[in-house]
Amino acid sequence: MSVLKTYLDKENELKNLQAELEAMKDDAGLKHEMELKQRIEALMTEFDKTNRDVINLLDPEHFSTNASGKTGTGVRKKRALKVYKNPETGEVIETRGGNHKGIRAWKDQYGQETVDSWVIAEHT
Repeated sequence: MSVLKTYLDKENELKNLQAELEAMKDDAGLKHEMELKQRIEALMTEFDKTNRDVINLLDPEHFSTNASGKTGTGVRKKRALKVYKNPETGEVIETRGGNHKGIRAWKDQYGQETVDSWVIAEHT
């Protein structure tokens, strides 16, 4: 595609977008929302509050969990405590993750599936 054709296509897209913007400016719903936004921002400035402060005020649980149940602030649910018991040695290891030094050594020696079968308890 030539540079001129690309330029003309982009220019046409720009004209279409400008026409859409002009049409939206006459929308009563948009005007109402813009006025609401301006008023909220004025109140936030008056009371020296941030977006996060307002959200916490109106919905304190917003940042603790979202609709999917996942945490929204980087705080994640604590992993379950797993208790492994090696049947050959009787050694017991309690861990919340699979990166435990002893568990890794067992997995290297006995294999992933075998060690996973040694879980004797799982606590949340």
